[in-house]
Amino acid sequence: MDISSRRKFLTVSLAALATAAGGATLYPLFRYLAPSRSAESGQKITLQLADIPEGGAKYFELNGTAAVLVKSKSGSLAAFSAVCTHLGCIVQWQKGQDQFLCPCHGGLFSVAGAVLAGPPPKPLEKLPFVVSGDSIVVG
Repeated sequence: MDISSRRKFLTVSLAALATAAGGATLYPLFRYLAPSRSAESGQKITLQLADIPEGGAKYFELNGTAAVLVKSKSGSLAAFSAVCTHLGCIVQWQKGQDQFLCPCHGGLFSVAGAVLAGPPPKPLEKLPFVVSGDSIVVG
């Protein structure tokens, strides 16, 4: 092997190594910045109506994020993303007050998901659901 073929081999090897290092660096950055495909997957979850007490809530995971189904004291149902619109904390259902509380900064949301107090800039995201007999399909 002469010197020019060694030099060519080293150049190709270094180029391949640099490409692999660049890919290994950029791929995690891309995955972090790109929107999650699972949020668009249209996943559905079925819950039993009996699992939700009147005035209570049932938390579950939908498309990789926390969600909640609430049955108000009047018996009406509502489904929301359980992620606070302020900084992404998981809201907690306050059964006695019929409202959601964000434990991070004290944001309050009504049983309809509307902002009552605190720093959240917009209401909780509503999720579509269908009641079919004794079950509820969310998503």
